[in-house]
Amino acid sequence: METYDYIVVGAGSAGAAVAYRLSADERNKVLLLEAGPASPRWTTIPIGYAKLLYEPKANWLYASEPEPSTNGRKLHVPRGKMLGGSSSLNGMAFVRGQAQDFDTWSQMGNQGWSYDDVLPFFKRMESYEADGDDTFRGREGPLRVTNPEPANPLLATIIEAAGQVGIKHNPDYNGATQDGIAMSQATIASNRRQSTAHCYLEPARFRPNLRIVTDALTEGAMLDGKRCVGVRYSVHGEKHEARAGREVVISAGAINSPQLLELSGIGQPERLQSLGIEVRQALRGVGENLRDHYAPRTRWGIGKRGVSYNDRGRGLGLVMQALRYAFAQPSMLNAVAAPLRAFVRSREGLEAPDLLLGWVPMLTELGPKGPKISHRSGMTCYAHPMRPESKGHIHITSSDPRKAPAINFNFLSAPVDAELTVRAVRIARSVMNAPAMAPLQLTEIGPGRDLNTDGEILDWVKRVAETTYHPVGTCKMGVDPMAVVDSQLRVHGIEGLRVADASIMPTLTSGNTNAPSIMIGEKAAAMVLKAAA
Repeated sequence: METYDYIVVGAGSAGAAVAYRLSADERNKVLLLEAGPASPRWTTIPIGYAKLLYEPKANWLYASEPEPSTNGRKLHVPRGKMLGGSSSLNGMAFVRGQAQDFDTWSQMGNQGWSYDDVLPFFKRMESYEADGDDTFRGREGPLRVTNPEPANPLLATIIEAAGQVGIKHNPDYNGATQDGIAMSQATIASNRRQSTAHCYLEPARFRPNLRIVTDALTEGAMLDGKRCVGVRYSVHGEKHEARAGREVVISAGAINSPQLLELSGIGQPERLQSLGIEVRQALRGVGENLRDHYAPRTRWGIGKRGVSYNDRGRGLGLVMQALRYAFAQPSMLNAVAAPLRAFVRSREGLEAPDLLLGWVPMLTELGPKGPKISHRSGMTCYAHPMRPESKGHIHITSSDPRKAPAINFNFLSAPVDAELTVRAVRIARSVMNAPAMAPLQLTEIGPGRDLNTDGEILDWVKRVAETTYHPVGTCKMGVDPMAVVDSQLRVHGIEGLRVADASIMPTLTSGNTNAPSIMIGEKAAAMVLKAAA
C-alpha cells in the first residue's frame, strides 16, 4: 500500500496543472497517474497532431455510437492517452471563451465561477507573448501562448473578405471581447507545442514529493463508507493500491472521468447493478449532459496555384516547409490546425457571438490510416454553433475498466442546433463568396452550389459533420438533481473526492476547450490547497 497526501488521476490538460500546483509545496506528497506513456516525440512538433490522431499508443481512439444525426456513422473521437493528455494531441488553438460563458455557470448556482472569478486563473496559467491588455492577459504563467501573424497570403485574403461581409478583425479575442475574425492564438512557441506535459510537468518532474507513474490504468476509487481513501490501478497488468491521506482528484477527461466514477459505484443505481457493480453513491447525472461541437467542414477548391498547403506541402514545397520550420520561420509544420477563426452572430440583436468559423488552408482526404493531404488545391472552413443545446451521454457497458464506454452524442436533437448549424454554413459561404476571394478562383466542393435550401444543407450536415473534439459536461457542476460535483468540484455525497476537468462544465464554452480545462485544473488546485490550510 502506497500512501500520499494527494492522488491525481490523469496527467492531461487539467490534471497536469493540479499536480504542478499541489506539488509546489514540498510538504505535499503527490501521486500523478497517467494511463498512457510519456509523450511521444511527435508531440513536440506542432504538425505532429496529424500523426497522433490515429496513433493507438498515445490515443484512446474512441468512437461514438451510430445515430440519426450522423446518418448512422460512428464518429472518430480521439482523446490523448499520454502525459499532457489531449493538450499533447490537439490542434493547439487557445480560446478561453466568452465572459458570458462563465457568468452563466455562476447564474446556474455555481458560486465562484463567474468571469471575474476565473479570470485570475486564466491570467495565472499563461505567458502571453503578444501585445494585449494586461487587464485580461497573463505574462508569467507556465503556458506560453503566441499570436501569429497571417504570413500566408491566403489567410490575409480571408480576413479581408470577412471584413467585406461585416466581420471585423479582432486583435485579441481572448481580451475584452470575442467578436470578429483573427489568427488563432496558439499554444506554440519556440517552434514547439506547448502541452501541459511540457509546460507543467517537465518543470515539476524532479520534485522529490511528486511521483509520476505512466502506463497506469486507474481501475476505481477506494471508498470507506462515504469517503474516498485512495485508488486501485494497474501497470502492465500488475495491481497496485494507493492511499490518499487528504484527497483524490479525478482529472481523466469528459469520457474517462464518468467511466471511473461508475466503475467505483458512483452513478445511476440501476445501470451499475445491471453490471454487477455495488452502488456506493447514487448520482443520476454521472455520464449525462454530454455536449460537443458538431461541425460540418465546407470544402473549397482553389484555382490559383501556390497559396494552399496542398501546393506547398508536396515535393520540393514540403522540403521548403521543413527548412522554414528548421529556421523557426512560419511553416505548415509549426502552424495551428485551424490558423484562422471568426466568432460571429447568427442574427442581429444578440449580445455576443454564437457561431464559430474556422479555416484550414488545405484539403484533406480520408485514407485507411486517417486523413491525408489531398492532391487537389483547396481549403476547408468548418462552421458550427458554439453553445449547443443538444445533450448526449457516456456510460460504461462493462465492469472491465479496459472496455471503452458507449458514447452517444445525440447531436442536433435540439432544433435550435440544427437551425444555427445551417446559418453557420450560410455565413461561411458569404465570406468565401466575398469580392476579395475572386482572384483565388474558388469552387465550392461541399456542400456544393446545388444545395441551397435549409433541408438540403441539413441533410448534407448529417452526412459529413464531425465533432471538433470538445466533449464536456459528463460530471456536471451544479446544485440541481443531475449535478455530479458542487462548486468546489467535490463529488456530491462523497468526501475526499473531486473531479477537475472538462467534464465539470455545465455548458460548453464558446470555442475550443483546452484553455478552460487548464483553468479548471488551476482553480481546482487552489480550492484543494485552501481546504487544507
